[in-house]
Amino acid sequence: MQNLVSFSGIFVLMALAWAFSTDRRRINGRVIVWGTAIQLLLAVFVFAAPPGRDFFLLLNKAVVQILDAASAGSRFVFGRLALPPGETGPGGETSLGFFLAFQGFPPIIFFSALIALLYYFNVLPWLIRGFAYVFTKLMRVSGAESLAAAGNIFVGVESALTVKPYLREMTRSELCTILTVGMATVASNVMALYVFTLRPVFSNIAGHLISASLLSAPAALVMAKILHPESGRPLTLGVQAQPYYERERNVFEAIINGANAGVKMILGIVALLIAVLGLIGLADAVLGRLGVWTGTLTGIEAHWSLAGLLGVLCYPFALLLGVPPVDALHVARMLGERLIATEVVAYQDLASTVEAGLFLEPRSAVVASYALCGFAHLASMAIFVGGVAALAPERTRDLTEVAVRALAAATLACLMTACVAGTFLTGSSILLG
Repeated sequence: MQNLVSFSGIFVLMALAWAFSTDRRRINGRVIVWGTAIQLLLAVFVFAAPPGRDFFLLLNKAVVQILDAASAGSRFVFGRLALPPGETGPGGETSLGFFLAFQGFPPIIFFSALIALLYYFNVLPWLIRGFAYVFTKLMRVSGAESLAAAGNIFVGVESALTVKPYLREMTRSELCTILTVGMATVASNVMALYVFTLRPVFSNIAGHLISASLLSAPAALVMAKILHPESGRPLTLGVQAQPYYERERNVFEAIINGANAGVKMILGIVALLIAVLGLIGLADAVLGRLGVWTGTLTGIEAHWSLAGLLGVLCYPFALLLGVPPVDALHVARMLGERLIATEVVAYQDLASTVEAGLFLEPRSAVVASYALCGFAHLASMAIFVGGVAALAPERTRDLTEVAVRALAAATLACLMTACVAGTFLTGSSILLG
């Protein structure tokens, strides 16, 4: 029954996007049909086909082994502080508990360096060109949009560099798509943080997050092109655009630049968490006082919080994903947290919820992990607009005008990805086992 709810949710979400479209008559039906088909075929491969399950379990094992290798550097620098809960160091020292700064952030530096190496050896450009070719030919979107969508499967805001030569001449619809695919997917180096956070309670989470990133790319194209259809003539329509990137001169330069990029990303995440969580704390304090005042007037005790209010608003969407009603409120709260407090906080909430045994159905945790897999939140919107505007300053006004619509499209795309995953989740496919 819940599988059918998830399947119907795919079309309800698209209908919601259609209702708020800027021009319903110009919606490209080919994008919708092929974008949805690509997601469903990928989901069948991941959840239903034995070779697909084996492949993603292999990817999960590979990511976990890479994370274990990445921890060698952080343990050398931070000692016991870098030991995850329950682990013992080579000298017999025990863990002091979980510290996000010493255990969750260092893998970002390692993965940033690894991604830089994959760029240097031309592995990532080859993969990006392959995905972009499929999107361009099947969905009939511009080559630049396809390139951005393919790039965001592997990297984050820096993927805008791959389409830098095309930004000045892009249509507003293309700019909306660039922002949407950026916010609907996650960077590989940040994904390491999510894996580290969830691995103790969710053994095969790496495989799920990789498949979620793959599914979200076509979902983002679908939602962006429904909410903001193309009204102009893109220069790269039907053309296979080539990714632009500046290749380092040698391996060591690639490692150094990649590691430095990881440090900058960590500083950005830390700054966002401090600022955003502080503002949320202030808002919760104000809402708490209002709740007390309201309780005094009405005699009904009220405990208000920003996450709680957004959780109520997101409750129908949690049900639409195919989450069992007994767990829907937990997932709704996480969806609300992701929107205002970033996905880092939401994933930590997911980990603590699973660890505490608050989910009554294992399906709920899987669907939630897909729904939260994206940068679709207010802080990320500002980051992506600022990052793309820095590459094409003359398009700043256009970017700011389509930003909110792009955030809505990215949010719907993440939910659509969760619906696709929920459609094929069964007792045998849960946790990709």
